[in-house]
Amino acid sequence: MKRLKILLVGLMFTLLSATAIQAQDSGDTITLNGDSISVSGNGAVVDGSTVTITAAGTYTVSGTLTDGQLAVDSEGDGAVTIILNGVNISSSTSAAINIINADSAEIVLADGTQNVVSDAAAYVYANPEDDEPNAAVFSDDDLTISGTGSLTVTGSYNDGIASKDSLTIISGNINVTAADDGIRGKNDLHIIDGTFVVTAGGDGFKADNEDDPALGTMTIDTGSIQVTSGGDALSAETALTVNGGTFMLASGGGSTTVISEDLSAKGVKSGGSIVINAGTFTVDSADDTIHTNGTIALNGGTYTLATGDDAIHADVSIEINGGDIDITRSVEGIEAMSITFNGGDIHLVSSDDGINAAGDLGTNYLLTFNGGTIVVNATGDGLDSNGSIAMNGGTVIVHGPTENFNGALDYDGSFAITGGTLVAAGSAGMPQSPGMNSSQNSLLLILNEVQPAGTLVNIKDSAGNSVLTFAPAKAFQTVAFSSPDLVIGQTYTISLGGISDGVATDGLYTNGTYAAGTEYSSFTVSNAVTQIGESRRRPR
Repeated sequence: MKRLKILLVGLMFTLLSATAIQAQDSGDTITLNGDSISVSGNGAVVDGSTVTITAAGTYTVSGTLTDGQLAVDSEGDGAVTIILNGVNISSSTSAAINIINADSAEIVLADGTQNVVSDAAAYVYANPEDDEPNAAVFSDDDLTISGTGSLTVTGSYNDGIASKDSLTIISGNINVTAADDGIRGKNDLHIIDGTFVVTAGGDGFKADNEDDPALGTMTIDTGSIQVTSGGDALSAETALTVNGGTFMLASGGGSTTVISEDLSAKGVKSGGSIVINAGTFTVDSADDTIHTNGTIALNGGTYTLATGDDAIHADVSIEINGGDIDITRSVEGIEAMSITFNGGDIHLVSSDDGINAAGDLGTNYLLTFNGGTIVVNATGDGLDSNGSIAMNGGTVIVHGPTENFNGALDYDGSFAITGGTLVAAGSAGMPQSPGMNSSQNSLLLILNEVQPAGTLVNIKDSAGNSVLTFAPAKAFQTVAFSSPDLVIGQTYTISLGGISDGVATDGLYTNGTYAAGTEYSSFTVSNAVTQIGESRRRPR
């Protein structure tokens, strides 16, 4: 299916290129001469400083129009193809390009050309009740943009490029500055490729049909996309899918900006679902960096995320199957009613909870770890579930809170662990570990006093092999540890301090030799949870 899609896109681009060549040979041309317009061919008419294309066909447009409009009003069947061959179109009263009616419309950016369009800051409508056009490049019908040239759009009134139907961009170098939304396809916005720089007072890229659950979708296959927006950078009403590309997104002034509660200034947003299969994302947002009212699936990609709120938030569920995710700043790192980790390399820093299974839609809160590496540095709870936690595989490392009203682990239901490695260090006010219903054994170590950040915690088996050497990144008094290396009937020794010549990754040492520590305690594993030290909260 993917190969077929690539072939179809290639065929479409070839056909559009062939159409452009035909147009240049056909003699259907529109020449803009400052305050006048000349037409060669029978498919367009001129009225003062407005030229209107009235029939399907291909038209090559060049020159400068200081105050006027290129319009399309074609009643017949067939596509209207406009080749911009180096134009500069401005309007002091309306849109610069206004596609009023067409079976479909195509704008081709001729190779090597610079094309510039700008609209009025205030529109003059024939009927005061009219509200369209409302973009510098506006279409009432399906619109496709392609070609290898450049298009610079200034939308001073409202949007930059907008279609009330579907907008497909196959290629091009496109720079948009807009008072409101930058690039908008109401029913569907499909970015196949291209290079984009968008500065928008509202949303950067938008698909916003609220009336039909099958519409309001956005799909991005690849491309280079840079957005600076006052609102959301990428926003789809129902579904947003990303298959690749490079994204530099800044919304709402960035992660250090405080915004009003009624402003949505998210990086990637959908009212329904978000699926990201690949891509490189650098997002700095005042609001959530990736947000949906429904579900999120991250199947791959590379992410550097900074936010003034949640980094990755879904009202219903989040599933992470792969990718490299680095959350450098957040209030809560990852939050949804149900969160599942099947793979990926995730690092996050949060001023509140790191990973939080919570929400307002129900009570079936669940945090599940099946694979991947997850490293949490949290000021609040490290792993928090308003329901239960299940761990079946992967590596989870928590550098948890220092305040006693938070814990490295915090769950209200149960925590069953069957596999993987868990190390969670934090404060001692409300310590928890995996529960007695686990098939893999755990240790909950509650120390007599707080240990400085970086103090090594070492656990050796009776043969002298280290099963854990760990250096918490912050001061700590508890460590919860679970590993297949904790075996029923075996005796282990805990030491603090000392040194290791092993390789440290995220505080967890592998290989090497541990030495010079102070023996703290020893224990023999006799059931699913071994606790050393006193706690106000007993293991579940």
